Amino acid sequence: MTLRELQDLIEVMYSSKDEQRGIDGTFMWLMEEVGELAGALREGTQEEIAREFADVLAWLATIANVGNIDLQKAVREKYGNGCPGCGEMVCACGIEEKP
Repeated sequence: MTLRELQDLIEVMYSSKDEQRGIDGTFMWLMEEVGELAGALREGTQEEIAREFADVLAWLATIANVGNIDLQKAVREKYGNGCPGCGEMVCACGIEEKP
């Protein structure tokens, strides 16, 4: 499944609720899911961790849909030609740097 296909799937399933909730309300749900992912990474099984990653990605796609952002295009533009920090395909930025 591509990011575009994920956004389309989420749009079909949840668009009416997502639009009512708006970006701010949806962002709060994303943050809750990020917290659940953090807990799963500390103590969860591989299956629990995988489900939480899926939830975080789905909520991110939801926010992108509400904000009319094409995630696939955004990722391609930012990372498609290498690291945004150093420009290399294999990042050469220092470990302390955030590219």
